Amino acid sequence: MPRPIEALIHPEAVAHNLATARAAVPDAKLWAVVKANAYGHGIERVYSGLQSADGIALLDLAEAERVRALGWRKPVLLLEGVFEARDLELCSRLNLWHAVHHDAQIDWLGAHKTHQPHRVFLKLNSGMNRLGFAPSAYRSAWARLNALPQVDEISLMTHFADADGPNGVEAQVAVFDEVTRDLPGERSLSNSAAILRHRALKTDWVRAGILSYGSAPDYPEHDIAHWGLQPTMTLRAQLIATQQLQPGDTVGYGSRFRAEAPLRIGVVACGYADGYPRLAGSGTPVLVDGIRCTTVGRVSMDMLAVDLTPVPAARVGSEVTLWGRGPHGTLLAIDEPAAAAGTIGYELMCALAQRVPVRIE
Repeated sequence: MPRPIEALIHPEAVAHNLATARAAVPDAKLWAVVKANAYGHGIERVYSGLQSADGIALLDLAEAERVRALGWRKPVLLLEGVFEARDLELCSRLNLWHAVHHDAQIDWLGAHKTHQPHRVFLKLNSGMNRLGFAPSAYRSAWARLNALPQVDEISLMTHFADADGPNGVEAQVAVFDEVTRDLPGERSLSNSAAILRHRALKTDWVRAGILSYGSAPDYPEHDIAHWGLQPTMTLRAQLIATQQLQPGDTVGYGSRFRAEAPLRIGVVACGYADGYPRLAGSGTPVLVDGIRCTTVGRVSMDMLAVDLTPVPAARVGSEVTLWGRGPHGTLLAIDEPAAAAGTIGYELMCALAQRVPVRIE
């Protein structure tokens, strides 16, 4: 039989999470962000759950071709824009909207021959300091774009650095409002955290990224239950062995865990080669037959160990939920093991290894 590990993708949960975003900001149009192959889920696997979105946002042209091939006829936005002049040919052919965040992209548009003017999203660097025109250069960039016959409509966009925390969005919104004052065009400001935490913010388009995939953008302050989100990916495996430890016995490489009393542990068919985080130390939560347990010792390439004290009936073949939906309606949000490993749910989703079988459920 195949090694007992698999990932399950739940497209109906994606649809639910998008509906949650829609309810939070009912007056805005909704981008479903599917960059990084839908955050590791697979664009094709979640596609049925995206149908209520007003548009799809992503990064590269290959993914744009995939969503068009799937039959998506609504807007598609390239969040980082084009990377060279000839990319604009495919934008014309596939009717892609694209961000503009540096002068070369304006130069390329000016030299591009097209029968259909392009819809562009002019990005302001309002404080994130990744992409976008500085406030002092933004209106000049807008004027250059506005003068081009290759450009149809110019939308205005920025990205928040601190929407998920106490610093909030007010400072960046103030910069955006001042720089874009009296400029025409739709606005796109809110990411997942701003959709949920800053609902009164006026914006024409919101970008639903991580919330679409059942991860709380401001964990641990709030969990997915607080926001009404559902897990969209489950990673589950089975116990392939059990061991009875005596006081003083150790577990795994480096002998990082030492039993203080008699202890029964289970060995799970999952390790860092499957995408489970190696830095998740003892105490990381898992579900065994739907009952909450914790890991012990270091994560190995192909295995990890769990304390079976809470579930004495566990045996070889018992189901282990590493994250997502467990049996009997139980849940383990991906944010929990991610936090135990010092990272975020995004990374675990995107790190799912190719050797793990994936199916839609």
